[in-house]
Amino acid sequence: MVQRSLKLDRRNSLMLLGPRGTGKSFLLEQEFSKIPAKKLLWIDLLDADQYEEYLDNPALLAERVRAGGYKHVVIDEIQKIPALLDIVHKLIEKLHIQFILSGSSVRKLKRGGGNLLAGRAFSYNLDPFSHVELGGRFNLQHVLEYGLLPKLYFPFGPASNKSWTETEKTRFLQSYVRTYLQEEILIEQLVRKIRPFRSFLRVSAQMNGKIVDYTKIGDDVGVDHKTVGEYFSILEDTLLGFLLHPYHRSIRKRQGQKPKFYLFDTGVKRALEQTLNVPLVQHTTAYGDAFEHFVVLEIRKIARIIDPDIDLSFFRTHDGAQEIDLILEKPGKPPVIIEIKSSDRIPDRDIRKLAVFRSDFPKSDMIILCRERMARKSGDVLILHWAEGIRRLLPLPAQV
Repeated sequence: MVQRSLKLDRRNSLMLLGPRGTGKSFLLEQEFSKIPAKKLLWIDLLDADQYEEYLDNPALLAERVRAGGYKHVVIDEIQKIPALLDIVHKLIEKLHIQFILSGSSVRKLKRGGGNLLAGRAFSYNLDPFSHVELGGRFNLQHVLEYGLLPKLYFPFGPASNKSWTETEKTRFLQSYVRTYLQEEILIEQLVRKIRPFRSFLRVSAQMNGKIVDYTKIGDDVGVDHKTVGEYFSILEDTLLGFLLHPYHRSIRKRQGQKPKFYLFDTGVKRALEQTLNVPLVQHTTAYGDAFEHFVVLEIRKIARIIDPDIDLSFFRTHDGAQEIDLILEKPGKPPVIIEIKSSDRIPDRDIRKLAVFRSDFPKSDMIILCRERMARKSGDVLILHWAEGIRRLLPLPAQV
C-alpha cells in the first residue's frame, strides 16, 4: 500500500477534488473509516440505489442527518448531484458537523448551479501518485510511458502483489480515455458535437507542454478559436489538465499572454495521442518532452500539498528565441529559475543558455533538473538530479 502525502483535516469540512482514478475514495476510507458507524453517514453516489434516491429527493440528506445525529458525513462523487451542496451548506451552518466531500469535475458543479462552499470547507487536490509516495516502486521509464494512476500499480487492490502486463496497462489507459469521453463529456452534454472534441483531445495531447494557439488548433480540428478556448476550459474543469501561464511581474499582463497546456498524467497524455505502443527511447525528442512533462507534474503535485500559494509559470523572450521551462515562486521570496533536461550529463552550452537570464532575475537561484547523479555548480547555475532538486525546492513535512 502507498502512503499518500496529502493529509486531510480531521475536524473541519472539506472538499477533495481530483481526476477520476486518482484514489479519492480510497484515501477517504483510510482517513475516516475508523469513525464509529453511529457518528458517520457514508454516501457513495456511484452506487446506483443511493444516487437515485438522493437525485429524486435531495432533502433526504438533511432528514437523515438530523434523525441519525451524525457528526461526520462523507459524500463521494458529490458532482453527480450538485443540488446536495445547498443542503450541505445549511447543515454546516446550523449543525456544525463535518462534511467530507469528493468530486472529479468542478464543471458539473458549476453547470448544476452547485454551491462550492467557499470559506465553509477546506479545499484539497489529489493527483496521481508521486515519485515520493512510490519510493522503491518508482521506475522512471515506466512512469514516462504509462504514468502514475494508482490502478496501474494496484490493479487487484492494495493487498495484492499481482501486476498487469504492458498490454493490460495499455488497455487500461485506453479504456480510461474512453470512459472520460463517455461519462464526463457525452453523458453530461458538455459539448454539442463529440467528433471535433475527440479530435481536439488528440491535438491537445500532441501540443502538451507547448504554447497554446487557439486559432491554429481550431483550424486543425475544424472549429473556431472560441470553441477551442471552451474545450480547454472543459479539460481544466474536469481536472484532465491545466494551463501554465507565462511569467510576468504583473498578474494582469501574465494572464493576457499565451499559456502552455499540460495534461495531468504522462500515461493519459500518451493514450490520448495514441502512442502507448511506441517505446520512449533516451536521447530522443519524445523522451525529452515526456521527462519535462513528468518533472513539471511532480513539482506541481508537491507544491499544491505544501502551499497552495506557490505559483508556477514559464518565461519566454519576446522573439520566442529563448525560454525557461519553469519559474517557481514562493510568497515573499525571489522566483527560482528551473530548466529541465533529460540528459544524464549537461553540456556547457545548456548551462550558458540558462545563465543568460541572470540579468532578468538577479536575485534568483538558477537550477537545471536532470538525470545527472551528483550535484555540481557551474558559475551561478546549480545542476541537480531531478529528485534531489525537487526535494530541496519543496521539502515535504517530516511526518510525511
